[in-house]
Amino acid sequence: MTGGVIFFIVVLLVVVGVAFYAVSLYNGFVRSRNLIQESWRQIDVELNRRYDLIPNLVETVRAYAAHERNTLEGITRLRNQAAALAQAGGGQVSQERAQVEEQLSGAVRNLLVSVEAYPDLKSNVNFLELQRELTATEDRIAAGRRFYNANVRNYNTQVESFPSNVLAGMFKFEKATYFEVNEAAVRQAPHVSFGEISDRPAGALPEPTNDQLAAGSTPSALPNPQAYTQADPTAQAPGEFAPAPQPPTYTPPTQQPPTYQQPPQQ
Repeated sequence: MTGGVIFFIVVLLVVVGVAFYAVSLYNGFVRSRNLIQESWRQIDVELNRRYDLIPNLVETVRAYAAHERNTLEGITRLRNQAAALAQAGGGQVSQERAQVEEQLSGAVRNLLVSVEAYPDLKSNVNFLELQRELTATEDRIAAGRRFYNANVRNYNTQVESFPSNVLAGMFKFEKATYFEVNEAAVRQAPHVSFGEISDRPAGALPEPTNDQLAAGSTPSALPNPQAYTQADPTAQAPGEFAPAPQPPTYTPPTQQPPTYQQPPQQ
């Protein structure tokens, strides 16, 4: 065979290999997208079930706990807002709906905790059944959200990685939305101060607070303990080892040399 024929065969094999690879990437995008949609439908079923349970819960609590009026009104408002967003979005996930659903979950949890102050309500059969069903529903929502977010992570990695991102741009495979809360106020951990420890030695430095640890945060938002500056004049610089403590020096007791006395002369 001539060199031209060999070159043509090589080019043909390369083109066929690239085509098979592109088809494999495309099918992978389709599978990941369908898996995301399926996992979200499972969450959506549980969310709609929660929409049906909340009105019954509110009416049951209202009959026994009139002082929880503000809490019940807040839950009703969030429930109606979440249901409206679900209907407007065709049952699809959105960042706004995810935040409202998370707020609704927190409001329901707070209500179930606050009823501990009402013994009559705690013994009500209807309330106990609603509490059991809501708790089970919340557990299934949490499990479904973890599964959904894992699928979204894998899909978004394909969309952003090279060379699959080229194919994603050609066929309009866009990033999926996580079902999570991104508000800093919701994610911020509460600052807890236990005061000074009674047996802390004199002159010891207090432990760094969350704000001090976050002062040297890296771009990845991880706290940098090395950025916490201590006001200890004997503190070593970062990366410098403190000198090892010297063992105490043993000093033998001084002894006088024995005095030699001559025997008396005869």
